[in-house]
Amino acid sequence: MSSKCVWEYNRTGEEDKVAVVQFSNGTLGENENVNFKLYKNKDTKNPRKKHWRILTAETDRMSYVGNNFGTGSMKCNSLCKYFVGVLNKETKMMEIHDAELFNLQPYFPGEAFDEEMSSEKKEQSYREKVDFLIESFGTKKQKRALNSRRMHDVVSGTIQNVVAKAAEHAIEKKGVTALLDDVAQSESQDISVHLPVINTDAECREEVYSFDELISPAEYAALETASETFRDITSEDIQNMIEKKRYSCFVVENLKSMPQGEKQRDHIARCLWYLDNLIRLNFQKQIKSKFGLGENIPHVIIMKLLKNFTVVNYSSGSVKNMVSASMKVKIAAHVIALALHIEDFQTDLTVLQRDLKLTETRFLEIARAMRLKITKAKVPVPDAEPEIHKIGSLSLPLPSYEPSTKLNKRKRMS
Repeated sequence: MSSKCVWEYNRTGEEDKVAVVQFSNGTLGENENVNFKLYKNKDTKNPRKKHWRILTAETDRMSYVGNNFGTGSMKCNSLCKYFVGVLNKETKMMEIHDAELFNLQPYFPGEAFDEEMSSEKKEQSYREKVDFLIESFGTKKQKRALNSRRMHDVVSGTIQNVVAKAAEHAIEKKGVTALLDDVAQSESQDISVHLPVINTDAECREEVYSFDELISPAEYAALETASETFRDITSEDIQNMIEKKRYSCFVVENLKSMPQGEKQRDHIARCLWYLDNLIRLNFQKQIKSKFGLGENIPHVIIMKLLKNFTVVNYSSGSVKNMVSASMKVKIAAHVIALALHIEDFQTDLTVLQRDLKLTETRFLEIARAMRLKITKAKVPVPDAEPEIHKIGSLSLPLPSYEPSTKLNKRKRMS
């Protein structure tokens, strides 16, 4: 005959919960020889930390530890409420107590098991965690790549320290004003470095900037198929270009006045197509495959643009082609030289400057360095007042060039 019992809920506080443990590596053979200890957090004022508990278990062969906070705690404690019933067989009364689960893991001497270690693990970046996994379980190839990257980081850090010390020494020795003068002078010298090859002894304007130096015969031949769109362009196509605004103003204006002769028309079409790609390249920061020029761009042209108008940069473990500030100067100079050949050695510098989106001062400095004579002219604008444009012309003898020594005014904060 079954007997009846009555249960009673013992409303204990949060601190008096019964600890229910499980061992992560299995079950214990002898339960009597286990010494349990429960540690409470001293910070009772902190609403989170005052509930933190660490439970340890000592046996003859192994030590175990578990907690109810951090990554090692059991998530079920926050999702469910657990109880433990204690039955008094004589009175048939069962007391119900609140319970909390702990997952005890083996603890080996020398390991750190505290909040500080847990926070350090959380502060590790994704890259550091991946590197740790590669060190532990990676292949030989992955480990070699990891060591190579770390050596590169060390070398880069050393170089940065050396450069920083050299900069501090230069500032202390020469002063800020003298350094700014040196920078202005070096900038003017840098412009001449990136100019097309100039023949100062030329007997005619065509020889000052040789066309073959701008576009080689092999590149010129490769442009025949690529420039077919420009060569066979119609007025409807030009209107479509203007509406979509995908081409520069210089290119569109010259397409409007294409010569009728087949040979001359083909020559201008090739030059305009190449110039248009130079302008497109100017707006790229990191060069991607064919940088959106389409499928018909010749391979020799791609190699020419990447080799002559980009710099190689090593970043994030890979080599990339970048268009630096100095390369933008080089692109602008070659655009001007090519425009001179297209427009009979007199071109509108204002239109080119706006297409390349460079400052007028910088662009005119490039033009002066190329020995151009710069004048002003009124240019009619549809439905607006005439504008004053800067016109650059190439004439013999070449004018002399003196680099500008004016420094940009800088606002100083006191």
